[in-house]
Amino acid sequence: MITSTLPKADRRDIQMLRMQQQVREIAKEEKKEVIGIEQIDDEEWVIVSKARTNDTFQVMINQCSHPYQGTWDFVLEAEYQENHTLFINDIKGEPCRGFGTICMNYLKEIAWKENCGIEGNIAKRDWGHVERLAHFYKKHSFEISLDVEQQNGRIQWFGH
Repeated sequence: MITSTLPKADRRDIQMLRMQQQVREIAKEEKKEVIGIEQIDDEEWVIVSKARTNDTFQVMINQCSHPYQGTWDFVLEAEYQENHTLFINDIKGEPCRGFGTICMNYLKEIAWKENCGIEGNIAKRDWGHVERLAHFYKKHSFEISLDVEQQNGRIQWFGH
């Protein structure tokens, strides 16, 4: 993480300028749509966008603390499945920054509007941080079932 010696007001001004530039750049990209702007920790601003290709889509975050490079800083990837279900394929990016919560809130809003539940798996590769994942999903009202012996699990959200 880069520490800046700029006063808060100057950093905020720079973020606002970058936000304007990034919103324009993201809006130009095919199949991407800016769906929100959020503030984290009273200092950092992020742009939330989504992209959909057939049955898969991404909810993405771009930080305004640095210039836009054409890629996301954080992403939640999901796909539409039969029986009105959105299935979370992966969540990628730096943990414990609040980005997952922002993306999950947008995903739940999309699911609610489209009358979908949300499901996903906790895989063996996730087991090293399963406690953090369980806390995250519980915080977002998911039902969680874990098989400690097999080191896997399942998550479900039904819109409550």
